[in-house]
Amino acid sequence: MKRMYKLEGRLCGNCAAKIEDKVAKIDGVNKASVNFMTMKFTLDTADEKHADILEESKKIFDVIEPTCTIKA
Repeated sequence: MKRMYKLEGRLCGNCAAKIEDKVAKIDGVNKASVNFMTMKFTLDTADEKHADILEESKKIFDVIEPTCTIKA
């Protein structure tokens, strides 16, 4: 399942790269992309794990860049 989410708050290129790398390592993630210029987060996962992976992704955002949040 591939979905795109809007990001709100502040996000730099370095943090976007760190988040992308950590999310991509979550079991069940096919591809993760964080674009700090357009403030979009694209997550491609196994269908049955998408909700759990999204929640885990939110935790990664909170640790690396707490001022940036994922909006569904």
